[in-house]
Amino acid sequence: MLSIVVLISGSGSNLRALIEACDNPLFPAKILAVGADRPADGLEHAEQFGISTFVVEPGRFSSKEDWAEVLLSSVLFHKPDLVVLAGFMKILPTSFVSALSPRLINLHPSLLPEFPGAHAVRDALAAGATKTGSTIHIVDSGVDTGPVIRQQEISIAPGITEAELHEQIKRIERVQLIEVVRDIADGKIKLEEIA
Repeated sequence: MLSIVVLISGSGSNLRALIEACDNPLFPAKILAVGADRPADGLEHAEQFGISTFVVEPGRFSSKEDWAEVLLSSVLFHKPDLVVLAGFMKILPTSFVSALSPRLINLHPSLLPEFPGAHAVRDALAAGATKTGSTIHIVDSGVDTGPVIRQQEISIAPGITEAELHEQIKRIERVQLIEVVRDIADGKIKLEEIA
């Protein structure tokens, strides 16, 4: 059974999908805890399923390194096999990444290496791209530069809004996340070989 800690910053729609998958006794993973960098709405999903939560706010620390050290301690307390960043909107320092690599993965709403960063959907539309998608990758010390685990492409419909496109991407992200976690749990994806 693969044990997971999920880190979020927002509403937690991808988290919710993973929680529901893990709630099935036949699914080969379980979520030990959900952490956030602020009192995020998505923590309610974890609480509804009786999953432990923690919040480590960067503003309460004198440096990013101090914040990351406490965040890492909070994660490691649960002894997870895998840490999933699901809409976690803070860049993590190298010390945090190195402590967990390669068992630290992230979802990103574009076909990396295209459109890294916090505004991938907006950037894809602004560039006039005709396709985009979702990427799950191993986190490294860069911004969305780690080795790709899996990608799924979708077409960008003419005239689509940023919110509509983001919702389309979230729908494929939810399925993709569950599949990747299952494949890691089943040994079909070996993170050490991809990293």
